[in-house]
Amino acid sequence: MKKITVLFALICISLFAVAQKNTDEHYLLAGTYTSGKSEGIYIYKFNSQTGEYSYVSTAKNVSNPSYLTVSPDEKYVYAVNENHNDKQSGGEVTSFSFDKKTGTLTRLNQQPSAGNDPCYISITKSGKFVLVGNYSSGTASVLPVKKDGSLDTAVSVIQHEGSGVNSERQEGPHVHSTVLSKDNNYVFISDLGIDKIMIYSFDTKKGNLTPAPTPYVEVEPGAGPRHFEFHPNNKFAYLMEEMSGSISVFAYKGKGQLDLLQNISALPPDYIGSVGSADIHVSADGKFLYASNRGESNTIAIFSINQQSGELSPAGHQSTLGKTPRNFNFDPSGNFLLVANQDSDNIIIFKRDKTTGLLSDTGKKIEIGNPVCIKWIQ
Repeated sequence: MKKITVLFALICISLFAVAQKNTDEHYLLAGTYTSGKSEGIYIYKFNSQTGEYSYVSTAKNVSNPSYLTVSPDEKYVYAVNENHNDKQSGGEVTSFSFDKKTGTLTRLNQQPSAGNDPCYISITKSGKFVLVGNYSSGTASVLPVKKDGSLDTAVSVIQHEGSGVNSERQEGPHVHSTVLSKDNNYVFISDLGIDKIMIYSFDTKKGNLTPAPTPYVEVEPGAGPRHFEFHPNNKFAYLMEEMSGSISVFAYKGKGQLDLLQNISALPPDYIGSVGSADIHVSADGKFLYASNRGESNTIAIFSINQQSGELSPAGHQSTLGKTPRNFNFDPSGNFLLVANQDSDNIIIFKRDKTTGLLSDTGKKIEIGNPVCIKWIQ
């Protein structure tokens, strides 16, 4: 009887180890520009305990899949095709099915993005609509998702108007992100060209966009709104300003209402080089905020978040160990932060201290052409 008990215990331990190993492994998806060494969307297996990774597959013959989004059920992936074609409809959006057993993408279809150079895509929590931001044309569009995961033509297209103080960068509207409120009733569209976050009410059944009661929030002239993220507690929101290198902190009152609380630089102290800030993310525990700086800085700014006020305090800066950091993302465990360095053709894997928020180099990096976006499938 004792031998049977011991054997049973060993079997249980082995099964637990296998289950633990499986929960530690996730799929990493990397969107890229295909003008250089890249061939499309790359998929890797990533271990959230060790930071080790292995190549799985590539979805080829897809042009400039620079930004991705994953359906809530993780069965489908949607990629913008960041192209500019005045003779046709401009950019496109491509849909894929994802096979979790093999880690491969299968193309379903492609639809016009209703504008030029689509650079951002998000999906509703119902999985029934994707929202696309077209940078060069200053348009945002809503495309329905069919039952098979493929895309239908746009049901709503918004054209922004206006310009900014920088005649070279802000000669017209430039939509840079389309972010849904947690209840999906509002959409916040950061427009670099007109220095505004445009706010829309969203019809979750029909996909229509209409101006919200407070239709926009203005930022400092020449700031250049880019990416936008809510705090996990939904009481605060954060805007990365590309051209000023600053972060605007807002109180979120619900119903699309933003009130400015703070504006703080994301650049290293005494930095005097060119400015080109990019992405912004809050850790899952809501304690830290991270922001990427391009130009000659090539850093990730780290801030601690006051849990009562939402305001930011600088905690440090980490070199990205590469050139032109675009999107970055936490792995599903929050143990690591991965940074896509577009111009040095690599994704650097940093270990994250969950107590201090600080990052440290693991010595691990993924060699990949022109990486721009990092997403996960668990």
